[in-house]
Amino acid sequence: MSDNVLAYLYPSPARRIFGLSTLIALGGFIAWVALTAAEMPLGWRLFLLAMALLILLLSEKMRRATRGHLELTRTELRDDAGRALARVDNIASIDRGVFAFKPSSGFRLRLSQPIPRAWAPGLYWCFGRSLGIGGVTAGNEGKYMAEVIAAMLAERASK
Repeated sequence: MSDNVLAYLYPSPARRIFGLSTLIALGGFIAWVALTAAEMPLGWRLFLLAMALLILLLSEKMRRATRGHLELTRTELRDDAGRALARVDNIASIDRGVFAFKPSSGFRLRLSQPIPRAWAPGLYWCFGRSLGIGGVTAGNEGKYMAEVIAAMLAERASK
């Protein structure tokens, strides 16, 4: 079992800053509207404050998730903490076209067997038999990782 890393996928610093800034600004703006609107009913104020809090919590989850990176080995795709996202032998196909349901600057893997749900905002999401990779990641690294996975799938299919 080879543990050599074939490809890395890091968040792009510019995309990470833009994504986090956008979420923080949105949360702050919604909180500001809730606190300064003159004749807003109390129910709406509480709703808007709850939404602002959720958005700010999401931005913190994204900040923590995008501190890490993804690694592709011959056997698995994993995060930098060693958590396996998908085994290579479980990957059925890869979608990376313009109209594919995938994260920005990324790709989607269709899996043979479902995996547990997981979400690292800006890095990946897992839902059933789909694994979306990308978001605030660098486009060239995502394309390279997708190419390596496609080559591994082609090699497996030719055997």
